[in-house]
Amino acid sequence: MSVRQLRSSARWVASSWKLNGSWGYDRDDLDRKSPDLLIRMLVENVARGGNMLLNVGPNARGEFEPRAVERLRAIGAWMRLHGRSIHGAGPAEGLVSPQDCRHTRRGDRLYLHLFGRPLRHVHLRGLRGRVAYAQFLHDASEVRIGEPPADDPGHDYLRVPSDHLTLELPVQRPDVSVPVVELFLTHWFERGRTPAPGRYARP
Repeated sequence: MSVRQLRSSARWVASSWKLNGSWGYDRDDLDRKSPDLLIRMLVENVARGGNMLLNVGPNARGEFEPRAVERLRAIGAWMRLHGRSIHGAGPAEGLVSPQDCRHTRRGDRLYLHLFGRPLRHVHLRGLRGRVAYAQFLHDASEVRIGEPPADDPGHDYLRVPSDHLTLELPVQRPDVSVPVVELFLTHWFERGRTPAPGRYARP
């Protein structure tokens, strides 16, 4: 096997990270990663088909310091609402994520993780006609699937390619570290049927 073939067949397996700048407990190292950053790192790893190993060093009493516990609890709170976009999920092969977003996929569900704050609309390449329903994971509220803006000579920048699916986001950003939109792919549903709002709130 050539070097080029090895590179093309290589898959992301795992990455190891420290909560701060030390692999063990360091009393004087206060430069700890924020909960938001840790969650984004987790999503990034799953989107690449890998696992994330997070090292947290206990002190000499065998205990985690309060700031470490705070971050672990924040990750756990986010996972309680968004876990199915992570557990058993992997990369969404063949899809290009929008800027400041990441895709993961598990079976008939596609998950869009919003790292940034799109201005009311996010356009998903190649998904037009392939999604039956969309909802936020944190509260199972519906995310409307809109039509691309009509052609307007005075607003060429609003034109969206015909294969793009447009999601209409709420004005108020969800109060979670990384909002996740769950997309139900159409080919897994009976023709002519659309899930009712909240129907798929649980696995």
